Amino acid sequence: MTGTNTAAVGDRVVHKQFPAISRHRLALYCGASGDHNPIHVDIDFAEASGFPDVFSHGMLVMGYLGQSLSDAFPPDRIRAFSTRFAAITQVGAELTCEGTIAELFEAGGERRARIALTTKDQHGETKLAGEAVVAL
Repeated sequence: MTGTNTAAVGDRVVHKQFPAISRHRLALYCGASGDHNPIHVDIDFAEASGFPDVFSHGMLVMGYLGQSLSDAFPPDRIRAFSTRFAAITQVGAELTCEGTIAELFEAGGERRARIALTTKDQHGETKLAGEAVVAL
């Protein structure tokens, strides 16, 4: 983020869009993460479990939000990052990650911002919510 001396509550400081979640992306994430839960890649298993289709790993969605945050602020400026899952992310979801300054304060001898974070799909449904604290 540039212009941190002029940062104000309400400023949108994180914004990143991602391509639609695909079955291929889920299979790649299985390999990268070691999370081979069939609910994410096996449609028969998903249907037998009561779901209409496979769905994204929550940690993949969290990773998108973390990437969005670290694109906006250098990692050495991130002091805290927390999230909570709000809804299942279906195959085909086009995710947008955003963050808005909720609070400005001083701590540890530095000016900091608390950022309210969300990840929403193309229909505006919140999939992930969280917050971060960054040094400005």
